[in-house]
Amino acid sequence: MPVESFKSVFAKSIMSGILIGIGGIVYLSVENKYLGAFLFSLGLFTIIQFGFSLYTGKVGYIPEKPVSYIKEVAVTLLGNVLGTAFTAAAVFPTHIRSNIHEKAVSIISIKISDSFLSQIILGFFCGMLMYIAVENGRMCRKKGYDTSAVFGTVLPVIVFILCGFNHSVADCFYFFAADLSFKGALYILIVAVGNALGGMTIPLIKKLFDKQNE
Repeated sequence: MPVESFKSVFAKSIMSGILIGIGGIVYLSVENKYLGAFLFSLGLFTIIQFGFSLYTGKVGYIPEKPVSYIKEVAVTLLGNVLGTAFTAAAVFPTHIRSNIHEKAVSIISIKISDSFLSQIILGFFCGMLMYIAVENGRMCRKKGYDTSAVFGTVLPVIVFILCGFNHSVADCFYFFAADLSFKGALYILIVAVGNALGGMTIPLIKKLFDKQNE
């Protein structure tokens, strides 16, 4: 990856991590889980609109890209993790920390006590929904369907949160907010694999059937 490209992707991925962290803060701050899920979606909507780099938004496109694209996805995940860490650290000196810490601990305790298979499966479905959200936004923007782009992006996010699916980047923030980041490395890697498998499922199926119809 060229130096300038590396810098660009890395900077955009850090910004994405910060935005997902902000989404995590609002989700943990409101009592109504439906409102929290809706407000969380602002993070992904902004990432798509600004062209930032989010692991779960990019990993699904691996089947359509050259092998070198995998390095870009890896750099994106690293930047996302750093962005979530920055957001969590930035709010630690504020009163917000006391509002979100206990809820973050509760969420993460459930996730790390889950089985390996469950972590993968819940990551798989989140990855699929995130691909749908990003692809919906891309297609609607291409066709000029602004209103549809909002719904197409927001609804999959709300669904994955209310279902309790695992999002590797959002979960990074919850780990940092819970002061349990040192326990989260293996979990995040497992979920990241699940996100990747889910995100690539639709593109692979489309690619398979497109070849059969040639």
